Amino acid sequence: MWQDSASQYSASSSHSQYYGQTPQQGVPLQFYAPGPDQGQFYPGSRSSLEGNMGAHVPIGRGGPAPAFGGNIQQQPGGWWTAFGTGGFEGEPPLLEELGINFSHIRAKSMTVLNPLRGVDERIMDDADLAGPLLFFFCFGVLLLLSGKPQFGYIYGFGLLGSISIYTLLNLMSENGIDAYRVVSVLGYCLLPMVGVGAISVVVTLDGILGYVLSLLSIIWCTFSASGIFVAVLRMSDQRLLVAYPVALLYGCFGLLSVFNVGAGSTAR
Repeated sequence: MWQDSASQYSASSSHSQYYGQTPQQGVPLQFYAPGPDQGQFYPGSRSSLEGNMGAHVPIGRGGPAPAFGGNIQQQPGGWWTAFGTGGFEGEPPLLEELGINFSHIRAKSMTVLNPLRGVDERIMDDADLAGPLLFFFCFGVLLLLSGKPQFGYIYGFGLLGSISIYTLLNLMSENGIDAYRVVSVLGYCLLPMVGVGAISVVVTLDGILGYVLSLLSIIWCTFSASGIFVAVLRMSDQRLLVAYPVALLYGCFGLLSVFNVGAGSTAR
């Protein structure tokens, strides 16, 4: 008996020693305010927790559980907001993180479609591969629909041609250019050839009409690509030297759009 009373006395004395006050009975939750001497140890502490714990209802057997209230701030909009131009607050849109900017793709495409207009030398400061990959894929799909499955040749010519032109441009220019921008320029300037591939779905190009259209598309692609390379590298005096290897590359794509390269080996 005296041991129980002693333990209770020691527990109460320890409570009063550390907290300075005795907790009230019948209150389910109580926070103790700091004493006057606790400010020097915890200068930024608060006297109590701020929040709403709901109604103070004691939990009994079979009784309802106390309701805890709170505010969870939800972001406006749904999951589709990440694919737009705004995105969630404080986060860039998903397309921007992937490096896809439709306004830049449209601006570069319009530069290729209107090669007579002056080319801005900073047009390739934001070089991307979204547009070139899209145009290469569309070109291969259109040739496939016309009965010419040339995906392997398209990507093979594109890879070897990009490496060759990258090497030549860095040997010819003083400033130099990286491979990323070379692939971007060559891919965007393939857009007229994509138009020829679309015509090949409707009309057979293995004739005079196909030869003329492919020749015009080669000239168009070469003129656009050489103009962009010359503007970016400031090589206005060497445009013909830049245009010659570019014309050879687009000539290969022109042959793919007119002839079915793998038809003879497939027939055998």
